[in-house]
Amino acid sequence: MPRRRAPRPWYRTRAYRLTRTAVLAFSLVMGCIWWSEDDGRPAGPVAAPAVELGDAKASPGPPAAAAPEPRRTPAPVRTPVSPPVKPSPPPPRPPSPPPPPRSSQPAQPPQPARPPRATRPPQPPSAPQPPRRPQQPQSLSRSKPTSLRIPYLRLEAPIVGLGLDRRHQLTTPPADKPRLAGWYEGGPSPGEAGTSVVVGHLDTRTGPAVFAGLSTLKPGRLVEALRADGRTAVYTVDAVRMYEKAHFPTQEVYGARKRPELRLITCGGVYDRRSGYKSNVVVFAHLTKTVEPSRHA
Repeated sequence: MPRRRAPRPWYRTRAYRLTRTAVLAFSLVMGCIWWSEDDGRPAGPVAAPAVELGDAKASPGPPAAAAPEPRRTPAPVRTPVSPPVKPSPPPPRPPSPPPPPRSSQPAQPPQPARPPRATRPPQPPSAPQPPRRPQQPQSLSRSKPTSLRIPYLRLEAPIVGLGLDRRHQLTTPPADKPRLAGWYEGGPSPGEAGTSVVVGHLDTRTGPAVFAGLSTLKPGRLVEALRADGRTAVYTVDAVRMYEKAHFPTQEVYGARKRPELRLITCGGVYDRRSGYKSNVVVFAHLTKTVEPSRHA
C-alpha cells in the first residue's frame, strides 16, 4: 500500500509565505510613499508600535514567529506599522552677550566731547633783536695812579707824573730809571672819563726797559692801574698799532673820549743812532672793571 505523507506545518505552507511577502511589500511601499511625500505636518497620535524601523534604507526583518500550536492553522498576523515620528528641531537659543573685559580699574563713563579750541592767527616773525652790550662800569673820580700792572707780560712798574716841555711835547721818565712808567698829569687819571696816557721806555743803553714787550700784547689782554685811593681800574686791550713819528695821529691817540680809555705808548720801528726810533707803538684799551679796595688793604 502507498505510504501517506505527513501534513506540512502551517509556517511552511504556500499560503503563509504569500501572505508574509504581501505584508512586507505593502509595508515597504507605504514607508517609501510617506518618506517621499512628507509635507511637514505634525504626526497624530501614534499607537504602540510592534516593530521599530531603523534606517529607512534598511529592510526590516521578518516578524518573530509565534509558538506553533498543534492541529491549528493560524491566520497570518498583520502588525500595524506606523511611520516613524520625526522629532522637531529645538528652537534656537538667543545669543549670549559677550563677557565684559577683565580689568583691575572700574569702567569710566564716556567723557563728553570737548569743543575745538579757537586757533590763533599766525603772527608775523619778530625782528631779531640786536645783542645787548655789556653794561659799562661807571667812571671814577680823579685820583693819582701809583703803579701799573700787565699780567700777560708779568709787568709791574711804579708810575710817576709827567708834563709837557717847551715844544709842548710829552716828556718821558728819567733815562737812568728804565723800570718807571710815566702818566701825563694834564689828562684824566686812570678810571676817569676820557683818555688817560701812560708812557715808558722800550730800552736803554744798559738793556730792555719797562715797555720792552708792549708790542706783543693782543686784543683781550688786561691792564691794571692802581690808584692812590686804593681802587684799581682794569682795562681791556682793543688794539696794538704802530705809527711813524713824522705822521703821528695826535687826535686819534690823544683825542677826548666819553668813556674811560687808556693809551700805553713806547718807541718802536727802525732805530737810528742820531735821531733814535722812527716810530711809536700805541696800545688802545677801555675800562671794563673797577676793583674796590679790600678791607685788609
